[in-house]
Amino acid sequence: MTDGFIERCSAIVGPTNVLVDEHDTAPYLTDWRGRFTGRARAVVRPASTAEVAAVVRLCAELRVPIVPQGGRTGLVLGSVPDAAGDAVVLSLRRLNRIRTVDTFNRTMTVEAGCILQDIQRAAVDHGMLFPLSLAAEGSCTIGGNLSTNAGGTGVLRYGNTRELCLGLEVVTAQGEVWDALRGLRKDNTGYDLRDLYVGAEGTLGVITAAVLKLFPQPKAAITALVALATPRDALALLKLVEGECGPTLTGYELMSDVSLRLVASHFPDLPKPFPERYPQYALLELSSHESEAHGVALLERAIERALEDGLAQDAVVATSIAQSRALWAIREHIPLAQAAAGKNIKHDISVPISRIADFIETTDAQLEADYPGVQVVCFGHLGDGNLHYNVAPPEGIRHDDFLAEQGPINRIVHDSVAAHGGSISAEHGIGALKRDELPRYKSPVELQLMRAIKAALDPLGIMNPGKIL
Repeated sequence: MTDGFIERCSAIVGPTNVLVDEHDTAPYLTDWRGRFTGRARAVVRPASTAEVAAVVRLCAELRVPIVPQGGRTGLVLGSVPDAAGDAVVLSLRRLNRIRTVDTFNRTMTVEAGCILQDIQRAAVDHGMLFPLSLAAEGSCTIGGNLSTNAGGTGVLRYGNTRELCLGLEVVTAQGEVWDALRGLRKDNTGYDLRDLYVGAEGTLGVITAAVLKLFPQPKAAITALVALATPRDALALLKLVEGECGPTLTGYELMSDVSLRLVASHFPDLPKPFPERYPQYALLELSSHESEAHGVALLERAIERALEDGLAQDAVVATSIAQSRALWAIREHIPLAQAAAGKNIKHDISVPISRIADFIETTDAQLEADYPGVQVVCFGHLGDGNLHYNVAPPEGIRHDDFLAEQGPINRIVHDSVAAHGGSISAEHGIGALKRDELPRYKSPVELQLMRAIKAALDPLGIMNPGKIL
């Protein structure tokens, strides 16, 4: 390169934070699932918002594409560069300071590179709760969570990451800094610019910091695992528990028997809560702000009703923190068990809660008709309508051969999602992986509005090009 880009970047962030050697850049170029490796002219690691802004201004001047990157735990190729090799990866991992904690305003101001688990712990240290929780919380960053509007296990009670964010600091595609770290719950002064950047996957600008909502720390969390006959029973149980327990219900996960058998096969040391197998299971969590006894009484009363009404086949209520963690470990090991079993075709979808049972029945039947013996690993956040609907090959079929059917299988699943009024991406985003699917499931008007926003905020098209649009 003769444009002096590397030298000028080095002057901004320091030579040791501009990586160009193949050995140094390799960890930043491959997606989390290890299925795609891109190329980049450099990996740049700024340590402040001012450095991010200076790098973006330089990239705008030289028309260098920018791929913002956090913990690189995404599943849709949103944070890795393409194969062209002309982009710069902008790693935000060094922007990792917790700037302020305001317990009276119940807010925390953090930089984009903060690890989610560190934010959770900082909240606990101040006697508060930051409720966003997901499997990758030990390595994902809050900037990535915001850029994909991540969900997780607490959406039923607390909402997606969008609902947990009050303000942003953003470096625009022109290298200017928009500082809206105000921490206000009411600010009706025009367009909500925050919501343009949350969920935009770095295609409009670079989130460098955020004001997050904090909540009072509950006095107790009570967990139960309930055995069920069908997903339809799981919906009925959800309605019953919500009626009995109200807003104390913070998590409600559905897991199929196929999912639990997979976990038992690859992680035999994890507990097996029931002596018998059941077709479906619901994992429930209540958060009590009164006492543990109050929460246990609420949950046990709801489960007793479910057993009496024939909705539930069996149930286990955790009586200690260790037992609760063990039950959640079963849920959290489903993706790990799938990875250990081999490659599969993943879907992160959402449908209206009332139509989940119909979706599962219809889609399972269509896949079985077209691919006899196919294994569907269905689990996820039933309480907010989000399922991870993953398809593994029938016994005896090579995984690589089965992946060749990804296009037709995606079409079956995504068409069924659309027919049931849902979305082909619930919490993982679009990235490059699902980009070409959007025109089939978004209206021309919606796509044109999205393109207009992109053109207005990133007229040079340098922000994470090829992602979403």
